[in-house]
Amino acid sequence: MTLTIRPAVPSDSSLVFAFIRELAEYERLAHEVDATEEDIAKALFGPQPRVFADIAEWDGEPAGFALWFYNFSTFRGRHGIYLEDLFVRPEFRSKGIGKALLRHLARRCVAEGLPRLEWWVLDWNEPALRVYRAIGAKPMDEWTVQRVTGDALSRLAEAP
Repeated sequence: MTLTIRPAVPSDSSLVFAFIRELAEYERLAHEVDATEEDIAKALFGPQPRVFADIAEWDGEPAGFALWFYNFSTFRGRHGIYLEDLFVRPEFRSKGIGKALLRHLARRCVAEGLPRLEWWVLDWNEPALRVYRAIGAKPMDEWTVQRVTGDALSRLAEAP
């Protein structure tokens, strides 16, 4: 059995969108997906892409993906990589594909001199948490995620 990881190309737009929908189902968040395949294609392959995806294939079959972008640390004075989504289809799990995608991004960080690879994980996702601890990831317990969306975002934008 062989694993290959490659950058997504425009013809992968529907595949990337399918992975996003499958991930949302797994995370019990499908009701929050309002992106379209066209949105994803534009973000990944438009004139100035700011987000990127890598596809993992197991014996030529699409098995998983990582969707990521560059972030920036003012404390470090350098960019890093923020992993927005990592997903491996159930039938391909326990083959090291998720770790391989993380290793792929870690190698990019090292090659580009980026000091950080970061991501969020749902606190109930024990299988993922075990993998992340095994590779040396550390939880950032002292930080709390904040988000403004919908009406609250509009009110904030309109405030004097």
